[in-house]
Amino acid sequence: MPAQSSRMMLPVVGFAMLIAATAAVWAFARDTETPVAALRVVQTYPHDPVAFTQGLVIRDGILNESTGLLGRSTVRQVDLKTGNVVKSVAFDNQTFGEGMTVLGDEIFVVTWQSKTGYVLDRKTLGYKRTFRYSGEGWGLTDDGKHLILSDGTAMLRFLDPKDARVVKKLPVRDGDRLVEHLNELEYIDGVIYANVWYSKRIARVSAQTGKVVGWIDASPLWQHVDLADPREDVLNGIAYDRDTKKLYMTGKRWPKLFEVEIVGP
Repeated sequence: MPAQSSRMMLPVVGFAMLIAATAAVWAFARDTETPVAALRVVQTYPHDPVAFTQGLVIRDGILNESTGLLGRSTVRQVDLKTGNVVKSVAFDNQTFGEGMTVLGDEIFVVTWQSKTGYVLDRKTLGYKRTFRYSGEGWGLTDDGKHLILSDGTAMLRFLDPKDARVVKKLPVRDGDRLVEHLNELEYIDGVIYANVWYSKRIARVSAQTGKVVGWIDASPLWQHVDLADPREDVLNGIAYDRDTKKLYMTGKRWPKLFEVEIVGP
C-alpha cells in the first residue's frame, strides 16, 4: 500500500475514519479467542533504508523485492547478508509498484492503481508480458498454482497466472468480523500470512476458509529500527525460505531485515 503522503492526501476526516477503523480491527482482535503468537529475532541483516518495500520473496537463496512510490518503484534481487542490490529494473515514473511473488521461472508484480501487473523473467528480470485485474493491487503471493491478490479490503482473490482470471474469492474473518486493509502477503504451508496496513500485527489466514487462525504480534521489531517516519514506514515484508524453513521480515524504508522465529501458538 502506498504512503499516505503519496496518494494526494486523504481528507482529514477520511484519514481519521481510517485510523478509527484500524483501531477497531485490533480491538476486536484482542476480544476474540484467536491465539496471538510473539516474535523472536534470530538474526539481523542490513536493508536498503530508502526501499519502500511492497513485496518480499526468497527462492533458491535469492531475496527478491518489489518497491513502491512514483519514480522509485523497482523489482530487485538483493544479497541477503549484505543488503546490496545485485540486479534491479525500474518502473516508469507514472507506475506505483506493489506486491510481488515468484511462481516457477517468472516474477509477478502488481501496481497500485494502474490495474496492470507485470511478468518478468526470474533470472534476468527481463519483461515478458502484462496482465490486467480490477480494483487496486496491494499484496501478492501464490499457493504454487494460483496468484493470491490483496487490494486493501478484507477480500483475497485467487487468480489464474496464465490470464489473471479470478478463480476464487476469499473473505478474511476473525470470528464473525471482516479483517480489512490486508496488505503484503506470504503463503506458508496452507496459511496466508498477511500484513495489515497501519498495524503491528500479522494475520495468519487459512487459505481454504479465510478464517484467521492466529495473529502474530510483531511490535518487538520496532525496538530494533530507527525510522524517519514511523507512521508511514510500516511493517510490510514477509518472506519464507522454503528450503531452509527460515522466516524473514522487514518494512517500508526499514534499515534492517530480520530473520525471526514465531513463539507461541
